[in-house]
Order: sequence, then structure tokens, then C-alpha cells
Amino acid sequence: MEIRILGTGCPRCDEVEKRTMNALAELNVAADVQKVKDINEIAKYGILGTPGLVINGKIKSSGRIPSLEEIKSWILEDK
Repeated sequence: MEIRILGTGCPRCDEVEKRTMNALAELNVAADVQKVKDINEIAKYGILGTPGLVINGKIKSSGRIPSLEEIKSWILEDK
């Protein structure tokens, strides 16, 4: 599983990363998690607002902080 957290390093982006890591731990799922901070790389995903969450190449969220339960359901969908 490949997870990308898109954002320039703001507290909201950090919260998405924290919730994502917690979701993975609770589900006992291994994933390659990377933070994408470069604005040009973020633009390639075509999202209009950060933070963004991309799981296995699919944009799951942008411009908001998804709940832990949302993130867990997305991980299970794409597992």
C-alpha cells in the first residue's frame, strides 16, 4: 500500500499524517507512507487545497482533515 500526505508542513498536514499512522497501527496494515511537501509535486495530483491524502494513487481527501474512521475505511477499501 502506498500513501502520500500532501502538504507543505502545516499543523493540519501533520494531523493528517498522525491520524493516518494511527489508522495503520490500529488496523495492523503496513504501508509506504511519504509526505509530499514540494508544491510542484503536490500540483501534479491536481488537488486545490491541502492537506491531501492519496492512497494507492487515488485522491481520498483534499482541503480538510479526515476523521480517523474515514482514513481507516479508505485503507480497508484499498488494502
